[in-house]
Amino acid sequence: MLRSIRSIAAGDALLSPAATRTLIARYLARPESRMGETEAFDVLTTREREVVAMVAEGLSNDEIAEKMYVSPLTIRTHVQRAMSKVGVQNRAQLVVIAFQSGLVRVESPQRRDQASGHQ
Repeated sequence: MLRSIRSIAAGDALLSPAATRTLIARYLARPESRMGETEAFDVLTTREREVVAMVAEGLSNDEIAEKMYVSPLTIRTHVQRAMSKVGVQNRAQLVVIAFQSGLVRVESPQRRDQASGHQ
């Protein structure tokens, strides 16, 4: 419960990674959702693209910071700059554009189960 409260206070979303993937997969399946965003992330630095990819995977700022050996504030700054450069107002929009641009791909549940050894 405390982790959830801290995540919200840090500006993170509270959707589980599985719920996020399902939501985005359904959104991207709609023909009108394809907006030609392939160049959207060209304006980002390599580090910002890495952070956006991890955000799209459903990781919180704290989790990304731990993986990248930096502070959560640094990650928050990267996320905010990426959002500003790409022209979106929240993490959810950033994630959608990450999937639309191909920076992150939706993995089918069957492929994910095979990769983890479940069937």
